[in-house]
Amino acid sequence: MKKLVLSTLSLALFATAGAAHAQNSVTLYGLLDTGLTYTSNAHGSSNFQQASGILNGNRWGLRGSEDLGNGLKAIFTLESGFNLSNGNMGQNSRLFGRQAFVGLASNQYGAVTLGRQYDNLVDNLGPLSLNGTQYGGTLASHPYDNDNLNNSFRVSNSVKYQSIDYAGFKLGAMYGFSNQADGFANNRAYSVGATYAFGGLKVAAAYLQLNGGGASSNTSGAVSTDTTFTASRQRTYGAGVSYAFGPANVGFVFTQTQLANATAISQSASGSTSSSGFTLNGAGAHFTNFELNGRYAITPAWSLSGAYTYTEASLQGVDPKYHQLTLQSDYALSKRTDVYAEAAYQHVGSTGSSGITAHIVGVSASSTDSQVVGTVGIRHRF
Repeated sequence: MKKLVLSTLSLALFATAGAAHAQNSVTLYGLLDTGLTYTSNAHGSSNFQQASGILNGNRWGLRGSEDLGNGLKAIFTLESGFNLSNGNMGQNSRLFGRQAFVGLASNQYGAVTLGRQYDNLVDNLGPLSLNGTQYGGTLASHPYDNDNLNNSFRVSNSVKYQSIDYAGFKLGAMYGFSNQADGFANNRAYSVGATYAFGGLKVAAAYLQLNGGGASSNTSGAVSTDTTFTASRQRTYGAGVSYAFGPANVGFVFTQTQLANATAISQSASGSTSSSGFTLNGAGAHFTNFELNGRYAITPAWSLSGAYTYTEASLQGVDPKYHQLTLQSDYALSKRTDVYAEAAYQHVGSTGSSGITAHIVGVSASSTDSQVVGTVGIRHRF
């Protein structure tokens, strides 16, 4: 009898411990992306290299939650970026430069998180653009990643709200503090966004504004050293739609970025292997992007995808026009490992004597008005 009672008690304790463990979790995850890349013109010469993260940035992270009861839980994410080719840390050598936040999530009201996070353009519009999915990556970014759909920068010192799903509708908002005692607006950021999904249809819109950014002397602000542009103000807004039917998906994305007192474009911030920048004349500037994209699953494992992007810009008194075509073939070896081949072509015209050249995000700028990039690689997720 005593043995039976002890056995029953042991089983009860084991079941209780298992239930507690199921309610609280910490997950280690990551993505590894590397391959061989050819560039037709990189600062005047062709280049063949072993390249890290040409499609998706390499990362590892910790994600966790604790059940607090009544539909409420504590959540956190710590995510570090790195170069797989040499082991160097990414995001200006930050330990957790990709994401670092903690907060509370409710089944009824949504989630509030604080830390270094993605803005609402990345959250809402990114998934509708080819570069915001696994089907295009960095090479499919709009020129200089001018709308940040490839998350060239994150927002530090930020408070972020994400609603629950209300019959397919989700709403998000973020505010990134300047953290400056005598300069509340000196290097701050804020954004809003919304997504609606019904069956195969998805519609999204988002807005982002940066005050100061790379032009600010406040290096502890929201986006001090990460911004693609050095400008006193950046406003980016856009909308997109996608529709999935059977094995196919088609989408369209529109974005526009408006800059005040723009003085530079950081090529390193937009994903280039070059650390040099492009100087602007300190006046206003803008980029307007129109992207048409599509995907088709030939088999459950093999897919083809592509996008055409037309970009109109106003820089240094000229109005360059960019045309970019991106194509990719991807084959899944398993749920976590795939191999891919991708090519991108960009041509820029109407540049006058400005010195503006073609520049596909992820590689060094061309010395001419055209550039071709081809890459083959492997990705593994864990």
